[in-house]
Amino acid sequence: MIHGSLVIFLHGIGASGAQLMPMASSWRAGLPNTRFAAPDAPVHHWRGHQWFSTEGNPLDPARVMAAREAFDGLIDHVVRREGFAESHDRIAFVGVSQGAIVALDAVASGRWKVGALVSFAGLLPPQPISPSSKDTPILLVHGQADATIPAAASTLAAAQLGAAGYKVELDVEPGVGHTISSTGARTALSFLQKSLS
Repeated sequence: MIHGSLVIFLHGIGASGAQLMPMASSWRAGLPNTRFAAPDAPVHHWRGHQWFSTEGNPLDPARVMAAREAFDGLIDHVVRREGFAESHDRIAFVGVSQGAIVALDAVASGRWKVGALVSFAGLLPPQPISPSSKDTPILLVHGQADATIPAAASTLAAAQLGAAGYKVELDVEPGVGHTISSTGARTALSFLQKSLS
């Protein structure tokens, strides 16, 4: 029987998993017995890695759907490596920007039934929402001043997921741009403590 939990960080476009590991360091004390993983997205980007190409229309749902197989393969590998293949309810996805988009897609499509999902500055691609993952609690954190993905995207996602029976919390932060603020990180930590306890 697996003890503890696994937090998988999903980075934004042109970044790498290592860039999110400082957040793991700041969360370790608050999430004892938790393992942290931050894989690099499978697609090359000139500045690093990406989950799907944004050439043309970056919000085309077909792009996200085309990325599902590679996403699932990579996450399945991480989950097995960390010993959580039989304990998906002990796993949390924490995605930022493009990483949040693929995380929301993974849960909303019903492919991943995990213990918690935190989306920073993300959006939910237009798609039918599967009720099969509705036991996954979701926290959407978004900066009101985000000029890359408007905060309205998270407000809309919260309404769509809520209508499909998901338990959703929405935190729109005044004056925050397309980033993870220290307040947002603390909000996410307390959400994970509650969801994975």
